[in-house]
Amino acid sequence: MSAVANPATVAECLRVGAGFSQGDRNWIAEQFGTLDARLASFHADATELEVSVKDREARGQKVTLECWIAGRQKIVTTSAEEDLHAALNDVRDDLRRRLNDAKTRQEPRHNKHLRDVPQPQLEADESENPAPRADAETA
Repeated sequence: MSAVANPATVAECLRVGAGFSQGDRNWIAEQFGTLDARLASFHADATELEVSVKDREARGQKVTLECWIAGRQKIVTTSAEEDLHAALNDVRDDLRRRLNDAKTRQEPRHNKHLRDVPQPQLEADESENPAPRADAETA
């Protein structure tokens, strides 16, 4: 994997939408901090996150986290948890899972893990020291 010159971070890419104020942004960015490791493989300029809440702190509130990464489909995660903190953790964890799933789908079928498996030594030994061959006439 090639290193990204300007890796995406939650602090850099997060926008707060409906239901949140700019004052909530830092608190939410701290909650989503564990996403930084997953987002680091994407360019900050091509990555956006937006979190919003409908009917905040009311029964039936809905938290939505949207993620746009250039060249990929938009990922939307939602939570109907009644506790705002739990709902934010829920959408964060769901986004992390979906990013991991998307990355796994894009990796080649014969990935590095498969190439690192050592080949059986038996084949190499036979090619270096071939066993004497018995022809049908000499046997």
